[in-house]
Amino acid sequence: MKKPYRVLIGGGGTGGHVFPAIAIADAFREMEPSTEFLFVGALGRLEMEKVPEAGYRIEGLPVTGFQRRLTLRNVSFFYFLLVSMIRSRRIIRRFNPHVAIGVGGYASGPILRAASRRGIPVLIQEQNSYAGVTNRLLAKSAVVICVAYEGMDRYFPAEKIMITGNPVRRELLEFIPGKIGATVETVKRRADLEAYGMGPGTKVCLVMGGSLGARTINRSILENLDLLGKEDLQVIWQCGRSFIESAETAVAESGVRNVRVFPFIAGMAGAYRIADVIVSRAGAITISELCIVGKPVILVPSPNVAEDHQTSNARALVARKAALMVTDREASRELVPRILELLKDEGLQKSLSAEISKLGIPDASRRIAVEIEKILVQ
Repeated sequence: MKKPYRVLIGGGGTGGHVFPAIAIADAFREMEPSTEFLFVGALGRLEMEKVPEAGYRIEGLPVTGFQRRLTLRNVSFFYFLLVSMIRSRRIIRRFNPHVAIGVGGYASGPILRAASRRGIPVLIQEQNSYAGVTNRLLAKSAVVICVAYEGMDRYFPAEKIMITGNPVRRELLEFIPGKIGATVETVKRRADLEAYGMGPGTKVCLVMGGSLGARTINRSILENLDLLGKEDLQVIWQCGRSFIESAETAVAESGVRNVRVFPFIAGMAGAYRIADVIVSRAGAITISELCIVGKPVILVPSPNVAEDHQTSNARALVARKAALMVTDREASRELVPRILELLKDEGLQKSLSAEISKLGIPDASRRIAVEIEKILVQ
């Protein structure tokens, strides 16, 4: 195929889809700077904001999720799916990509199917140990399927699978040992503490629930603000946009001064850097990032996902002594006490940090970019 290449990337919905998609584009652009990219996402979702911020063009589809229970909302689902399929065909004809990449999410299905029907080679990137419905449906037409876990031939043709790991945001690669010197690390940490209005010498706990927030984690923090307020620690609480008003009100009324609340954290590298302990859901991309960052982690897997795959993800790390886990059901009672215990146990912090760091795959984005290039030069 003649350069410059045209690469289409479809999917999104959450940070777990959006940020890997951007990381793949960044990695391929380093290899082929003249490449023209077009992202296709779902209107009103995170990608419509974050992709342009990363310097890429995006078009939106009105596609929505299908409700598995009986509801009138599924009538609109089929209407918006039809509209999205029509728009997808127009986008493919107009942009005429050399290759189409699917990262999962609502928009991935219509645009990848349209690309496949036009004879465009398709690459799928599946982040989870349990393959999503959209990617399973697209697998027949895919040339390559990039995965992060062993045993994915349960869902995909074995001859198409490449184990590449999950892409992480470029800003997190500085956490690779030796990437930046100790002096630079110290200077950056000091600047990040100042940016969050925090002082040195006090332990920091980063609590996050993904780009949309996590209700159970939020409730666990909210119900234990008085306990956190009595301790000599600092908390960065990323609660999601839908919960920010409740969180800010609760913190203000409690009088607690050591908890900082944010709806979303754009510069995650800084938050990771100053964190001594991290609390998180157990999505595949989040875990991939945490393995690169190498900080002690308490995972609270969401039970509201297909096949409960977050619990499987978390247990895999617990089995390697690379993380602690609190179940969603037990979180309101156990999460904050477990945070306080871990912050006081320096030995356990060091052990968890060492073990989780062994699991990181920092060059996953480049591995996927190489697979894209192989398709293009065939």
